[in-house]
Amino acid sequence: MYIRSIEPRDRDFFLSRNAAFYRSSACDHAIPPQNAERTFELLLHGTPYADCLIAEDDDGAPCAYLLLALTWSNEAGGLCVWLDELMVDETVRGTGIGRKMIAAAHEKYNSAARYRLEVTESNVRAAALYRMLGFEELAYRQMIMDTPVGL
Repeated sequence: MYIRSIEPRDRDFFLSRNAAFYRSSACDHAIPPQNAERTFELLLHGTPYADCLIAEDDDGAPCAYLLLALTWSNEAGGLCVWLDELMVDETVRGTGIGRKMIAAAHEKYNSAARYRLEVTESNVRAAALYRMLGFEELAYRQMIMDTPVGL
């Protein structure tokens, strides 16, 4: 297995797996397909706010992605790396790829003050992995207010 940054050749993989992510127990709602398109373009053209790692299997085929959101956290006292989306192909789940992807994020952003993620109640398997890796639950309730694109 090899972990690398996202590249233009990953477009179809990223878009198809992103759609699968939002249909899975990892998320409680769907997103418009154009959001993933915009995210992919942003990642390719560089941004200080997001990053994406791709895992390839031994044959060089992509099999997982980890989308990261980068923010400053006064609460944590430094860079906060949000593990925004971790999607591992169903055929290779349980083989340690998720763990390796998170380790790669730790290695790339080793000066981060905090690593943070969200997990749905129904995504029991992922929550168990995150706890095993040292993540702890916060007693915060998430609230959102979406704005129309272009504002």
